[in-house]
Formats: sequence, C-alpha cells, structure tokens
Amino acid sequence: MKPKKRLRWWIAWTLFFSTVINYINRQTLSVLAPVITQQFHLNHSQLSWVFFSFQLSYAGMWLIGGVLLDIIGTRIGLAIAVIWWSIISMLTGFANSLSQFAVFRFLLGIGEGCNWPGASKAVAEWFPAKERGVAVAIFDSGSSVGGAVAAIMVPWVAIALGWRYAFVVSGVLGFFWLALWLRVYYPLNRHPRLTSEERELIEAGSDTAKVSARAGAGRWLTLLTDSNTWGILLGRSLTDPIWWFYVFWLPQYLSDKRGFSLKQIAAFAWIPFVAADIGNFTGGLISGFLIKRGIPTLRARKWVCVVSCLPVIAGIPAARAHNAYIALALIAFAVWGYASWSTMGLTFPSDLFPQDVVASVTGVSGLGAGLAGAAFTLIVGKLVDRFSYYPAFFIAATMPLLATVAVLILLRPRQAGSGQVGR
Repeated sequence: MKPKKRLRWWIAWTLFFSTVINYINRQTLSVLAPVITQQFHLNHSQLSWVFFSFQLSYAGMWLIGGVLLDIIGTRIGLAIAVIWWSIISMLTGFANSLSQFAVFRFLLGIGEGCNWPGASKAVAEWFPAKERGVAVAIFDSGSSVGGAVAAIMVPWVAIALGWRYAFVVSGVLGFFWLALWLRVYYPLNRHPRLTSEERELIEAGSDTAKVSARAGAGRWLTLLTDSNTWGILLGRSLTDPIWWFYVFWLPQYLSDKRGFSLKQIAAFAWIPFVAADIGNFTGGLISGFLIKRGIPTLRARKWVCVVSCLPVIAGIPAARAHNAYIALALIAFAVWGYASWSTMGLTFPSDLFPQDVVASVTGVSGLGAGLAGAAFTLIVGKLVDRFSYYPAFFIAATMPLLATVAVLILLRPRQAGSGQVGR
C-alpha cells in the first residue's frame, strides 16, 4: 500500500467521527425525552432511572473496556464496540415501557463505554507529547458535534417518520464508520502506510514509556497506589457530572421550563454543544502553545484547568435568567469552560503513564466519573420533581472548583526516563 503523510491526523479524525456517532446514538433518547415522557406518562424521577441505566453500564465499561482494549488492542476492540452499540440503538426503537427503555440503555452503555479508553490509547501511541492535547481535543470534540447533530437531526426524523425511526437511523451510522476504521487504523509498529519520517517524529516526541516497569497484573495494581491515578479520578468525577447534566437534561429543561417545542429544541439545543466543541480546542490549543513555549507539560495542563473551571459558574445565573435565550447563552459559556477542562482530564493519562496502561487509567477514571454522573442524574430527577432545576444548576456550577483543587494537589510529574511517575 502507498505510504500516507500525516497518517496520525487521519487516525485522530477517524476517532472524531466515532465519537460523533457515539453521541448521536446516545442523545437520540435525550432529544426525544419530551415526546417519550408524554407518551408513556413518565415523571422526572422515572426518566432519571432510564438515564441512570445507561450511565451504570457505561461507567463499568470505562474500566472493563479499558483493560480489554489494553489486552486485545484498539483496532478490534473499537470495531466490536461500534457494532454492539449500533445494533442496540436500532433495537431501542422497539421499546414500549419504562423497563424496556432502561434495559436497552444499559446495553447501549456497554458498547459506548469503550470509545474514550480506546481513543486515548490510540492518541498515546500515535502522537508526540506536544500534539496530544490537540489530538484529544479532536476526538473529544466529536461529543459536542454529535450532540449538536442529534439536536438538529433527531427531531426532524421523528417529525417526518416517527420517533422510533430516529433510533434506527442513528444506529445505521456506525456501520459506515466501521468500514473507514478498519481501513485507516493499525498499531504504530505495523501500519502498512506509515512513513519512516512520521514514525521517527512520533517516537522522538514520546515522553512516556511504552511498557510499564512492572509486568503482569502488577502493572495494574501499582496504579491504585499512584497519586496521579487518584488525581485524575477525582478530577473527572467532579467534572463529568456537569456534562451529563446538560447532555441528558437540557432538552427536557427547555421543554419544561422554557416551553420549547420539539422544533424549537431542534433549532436551539445544539448551541451549547457547539460551545463545547470550541472549548475542546481551546484547552488543547492553549496547552499545546504553552508547552511549545517551554512550560512543562503537566504545569501547562494544570493552568488550563485553573482558568477553565471559572466559566462553568455561569450555570448559576443561567437558571435564574428570565429570558430563555440569555439562559442558553450562559449555559453555552459554562459548557465551553467544562469542555476545555475535560480535554485536559482526558489528556492526563497519556501524559503521565506508560502506553500499555493508558486505557486502563482512562478506564479507572471513567468508572469513577460515570458512577458520580449516574448518582447525580438520580439526584437531579428528585430535585426537579420536589423543588426545581435551580439546585441542580448550582451543584453543577461549583463542582469544577473542587476538581481543580484535586488536580493541583495530587498530580505529579513522572520520573524522567522510567515507566514510573513521581510521587
């Protein structure tokens, strides 16, 4: 096969499209929630259990899937995951009760939970340190683009064909991506189209070991005593619930409190996702710029976290705003800050750990973040039924401050030239 220049960026953009499709499938139910809750007479607490079912399995697969991907490899692992979640998404269109929606969402989370550990592992393998922030921003921005596309596409499919067909259309997209993935991605050491110049660039720019200092199960057990593992875990557990809150509840909030119809949701609910997309690249580009200016990698990432946690506070006045469009603008600003912070959170594992455990570290942090997000989802349902949306907005706005403190205290630079990290 003919060698291809800048192959690593083709891989990054292929991962971007997997994330786009991942989020379209995930958001189909959230966008349709106002219709489904009305048809099946569900309250907010019941809806929160449907969301919770997804988050529970999704959180578990961040850990289990991360370990499996470290064992079987990214190419086959992500292919299986996409086939799984595409089929489950299409089957969701046949659901007829609360329990059936919950079961299908649980099964969807099993497949979708492999996407981020797999993408993080691919970035650690294929990108030098100074480019990882941008590479993570590229694939992670797919969540924002996918959410925006779903907010526009799903309502119109539902209006034209019925809400059940929206799940089918979302599910079919994964099979188109699968053909692209199997053509574009191979491991670095055996890719048939990798040029020798690009291989040298990648290997020269790598600042983490390819293999852990300890072999076998010991390499994973060591992670549990590492302060960096806990810093990443706490940081993500205190920020990811923010994203889940806006992703799952925004369409329902716009319907409940702002009186938006399905067409209005299609017209406006995509805006915060575009803001998040900009936030992904803001964090990646700024940290990359600081690193190129000579600032140590970890310090540059931390500075981005400090600055990015502040805009998230805009969620508090958003809940109090009388004008729906001002509220949307403030929500978009808050989500922009979250996304910039999140890009750093997803980059930390590849900055601080050997390549053979990156997916596992990402999985451990994803498990904690997923469980925290699942718990917050149930809390939101109770708060909205008993009080209002305001307490949920307030909690979501203040958690990133604690996350940033955890990152500043617990994350330490690795020991140079080893598979270990400093303590």
